[in-house]
Amino acid sequence: MIRLPDLVAKAARLWSERPAVTVVGGASFTWAQMDVRIRALASLLWQSGVRPGDRVAWLGFNDHPAMECYYAPALIGAIAVPLNFRLSGAELALVAADCAPSVLIADPAHLAAAGLLRAACPSIRALLVTGAGGSYECALADAGPEPDFAALASADSDTLILFYTSGTTGQPKGVMTSHANLFTNAMGTGYHLGLPGCGTHMVTGPLFHTAAGARIFAAPLFGNHLILMPQFDIPALLQAVEAHRITLVQFVPTMMALILGHPDLARRDLSSLRDLTYGAAPMPLPLLERTLAAFPGVRVSQAFGMTEAAPIVTVLTAEDHAAGGARLASVGRAVGYCDLRILRPDGSDAAPGEAGEIVVRGPNITCGYWNRPDETAAVLRDGWYHTGDGACFDADGYVVLAGRIKDMIITGGENVYPIEVENVLCAHPQVANAAVIGLPDPVWGERVHAVIDPVAGAMPDAQALIGWARDRLAHYKCPKTLSFLPGGLPLTSVGKIDKRALRALAGGVVA
Repeated sequence: MIRLPDLVAKAARLWSERPAVTVVGGASFTWAQMDVRIRALASLLWQSGVRPGDRVAWLGFNDHPAMECYYAPALIGAIAVPLNFRLSGAELALVAADCAPSVLIADPAHLAAAGLLRAACPSIRALLVTGAGGSYECALADAGPEPDFAALASADSDTLILFYTSGTTGQPKGVMTSHANLFTNAMGTGYHLGLPGCGTHMVTGPLFHTAAGARIFAAPLFGNHLILMPQFDIPALLQAVEAHRITLVQFVPTMMALILGHPDLARRDLSSLRDLTYGAAPMPLPLLERTLAAFPGVRVSQAFGMTEAAPIVTVLTAEDHAAGGARLASVGRAVGYCDLRILRPDGSDAAPGEAGEIVVRGPNITCGYWNRPDETAAVLRDGWYHTGDGACFDADGYVVLAGRIKDMIITGGENVYPIEVENVLCAHPQVANAAVIGLPDPVWGERVHAVIDPVAGAMPDAQALIGWARDRLAHYKCPKTLSFLPGGLPLTSVGKIDKRALRALAGGVVA
């Protein structure tokens, strides 16, 4: 039986004095101390009336209590729920109404939101506030006797944590993620990314998202020291890499684009870095080439996946990046524990080079969405999770993304996948970033529309950009109209370009 809190207890035995977590600008705890704190929180939750199957929510920036909230509920058979602090009050209330937490733990920065959430959600019986003067530390110090953890702890197939999807295609859904899902991913991450144990890893992404959260669950397995950034801040990040001699950093491409343009990049000693991993969205080839040039000698790897897969399904390894070539346009090959196919609409396997939908199965795949049996049945069919991501295999089995199936544009009867057009536009020297969407068109059904974030100080000519694309793509794939959003494209809470927001904004400066 695999129970992830047991891995913390094991780490406390193996590496008792090794640091487990350090918060940038905050506290630091060893694995032995972290084990004690997690057990104390589990005892406190039990004394507060939390029982197996109940939910315990965390609302706050990345901090050590977030890590404690990841593990402690499972010791008494309860379920952790990290809440997205970037949601509006109304959106948070919808999520809380969906999962009905018994206890809410919040940091001081989100105390007002927590108060409103408690008032709106009658299931919340207790609110604990972290930080100086908060109730959390006092309650932890007086948690009371431990219950029988061995009898209460959830099993490997039980839901350990609910990660809510970002909701870019509708209301957020709680993805039921088990001990076995996350253990599988942790083992595979270490193997496929070739990561040595006992490293010092920086967690830059928010812990309400599975990409960052999965690293929390992998840490005790390999004895890693986690450096948590409360919020993404480039000067603080680069200073932390230098001060803590960090060996691995994890980014989304939008973060990397900001870092490469920051003056502090050249001022800090980053020689400790051994590995740089990125994911959440494909990295445009020009940005990837700049990244490889900026970090010579650092192993660069990409992981692609989704919340429902805990999250990794493919990896483009450091060796792949070093080899270069056409495979840099891919997201790599399927990880060993995950079976991956690309299907035509009729359910048959697509030929190499032919776009279809990615479907996956394996011990990392969720059993479904919380309280949503119909939506679960729609995506889990015949033992396969239907991802909604379009892609094709190349001749060597590398997966080349074509974008979300729902984002595919049908113009004049032809299918256009946005990523292909975005990569061409991003290669233009005056384009910092680009997003391609379909807009209604009375003649073509949909027209290809590009939203451009220009390089600082530049204002590309719209017709010249369209000509640039027409020189490199079939003409039906090229933008018919453009709009410009200098200063950055809108992002979702996990750093992906928010195409729903772009469709609402598409009446900008159009050519």
